[in-house]
Amino acid sequence: MTSQMNAGTDQYDVIVVGGGNAALCAALSAREQGARVLVLERAPESERGGNSSYTDGKMRFAYDGADDIIALAPDLTPDEIASSDFGVYTENEFFDDMARITQHRTDPDLCEILVRGSNAAMRWLKDNGVRFMPNFGRQAYKVDGRFKFWGGAPIVTWGGGVGLMEALYKSAQKKSVEIVYNAWVQDLIHADGGVSGVVAKVNGATQRIAAGAVILACGGFEANTEWRTRYLGRGWDLAKVRGTKYNTGDGLAMALRIGAQPYGHWSGCHAVGWERYATDFGDLNVTPNFQRHSYTFGIMVNAEGKRFLDEGADLRSFTYAKYGHLILEQPGQFAWQIYDAKVVHLLLDEYRTKQVTKVRADTLEELVRKLDDVDPAQCLQTIREFNQAVKNEVPFDPNIKDGKGTVGLTMPKSNWAQTIDKPPFEAYAITCGVTFTFGGLRITHEGQVVNTNHEPIAGLFAAGEMVGGIFYFNYPGASGLTSGTVFGRLAGRSAGSYARLRRAA
Repeated sequence: MTSQMNAGTDQYDVIVVGGGNAALCAALSAREQGARVLVLERAPESERGGNSSYTDGKMRFAYDGADDIIALAPDLTPDEIASSDFGVYTENEFFDDMARITQHRTDPDLCEILVRGSNAAMRWLKDNGVRFMPNFGRQAYKVDGRFKFWGGAPIVTWGGGVGLMEALYKSAQKKSVEIVYNAWVQDLIHADGGVSGVVAKVNGATQRIAAGAVILACGGFEANTEWRTRYLGRGWDLAKVRGTKYNTGDGLAMALRIGAQPYGHWSGCHAVGWERYATDFGDLNVTPNFQRHSYTFGIMVNAEGKRFLDEGADLRSFTYAKYGHLILEQPGQFAWQIYDAKVVHLLLDEYRTKQVTKVRADTLEELVRKLDDVDPAQCLQTIREFNQAVKNEVPFDPNIKDGKGTVGLTMPKSNWAQTIDKPPFEAYAITCGVTFTFGGLRITHEGQVVNTNHEPIAGLFAAGEMVGGIFYFNYPGASGLTSGTVFGRLAGRSAGSYARLRRAA
């Protein structure tokens, strides 16, 4: 890897714009085609990796059972294997989850590429040095001495998102992919013959860099306050940004300027419950500690002291990415999560860090008085009504949709409902954290960008969050990295082949 380059006309076959998972997968895939590849990463090296570095490394993929997991995680011990029920997650189940979660709007062809390519993509990542392990404690709870995995995402990368990106950058370096940091791509070089390079500001100096093909893999527009308000709607300027501050929609803008076709859910995004006083943008040192995803085991109340969503509607993987929207709609754009002593041991690790706004009390009366900006009388009434509505006769099981719900409430809790009555009580203040935007570009089945005349744009490809049409309204947890890998491989393979033919011609 290097921070300097020569912008010669015949220097590169493929330029990849971006530096996250999708971009590096595209670069490695193009390199497999024999292409000379340049990666232009807008961020400095210390902040490389885009949103991928901010993930916890979970990946959803279709698998047939324990053998697939063991093949990806060879470091598993015999005891770990014996005490784990990995289950299966078939391609049909993946298809069904994608259809259900997106309200049947996911593009069927793109969805098929994603689902059918998911298992092979995982093995390809492993071949490129990425290490995996089962996601004990987050996608499986130990019950009666055994872990039972749920939700279709049993695997996580070693070291989370940072570990994933370190592995991919190491592989890229080994395979002679050239990488330049502080390289802000601002436009495409485009003529009747198609795209033939980019205009980039590298360490402050503007350059024109030629290539046979360009792959845009530089994320959505979630870090652009003005675009969030324009496309997502009123109030979205107030959301926290979970990931990189560099995803400001530049890749989308430069593609749209040359006639690329917008596609997908431009008014939709992945948004979650997030620490109320988190930093405005992601900070790799503390950002993972801002997650608040254990809401299935408690209740959430708004400033009026009222519940406003079904915390147990489905497994966490299928609700967390849409609940940020509902939190943002509440008065003051915040809420509190409330738990009692029966479930605090189930809360994820980030609840036990310094980066939390937390209160604790020995009585409910004391707790509601400590909830900043919340109506205490109404909140206490809400908790008491909730406790009276819980189906006490149904057993609690954190690994399945246990049917332990409520009866008679206007806002039900469908699963994992337990009375909040065992002290000490804890509550955590949250707001909305936006992860990535769903709107993107239309691509062909080969990853080539399509224009508004429904024609492929010669020399231009896209991958990752820039691909529109995959996610709508919601998102099956852990699908993002998988999508980035699958479509990154696709775009890299297609761009590498295209550039090679273009060079030969």
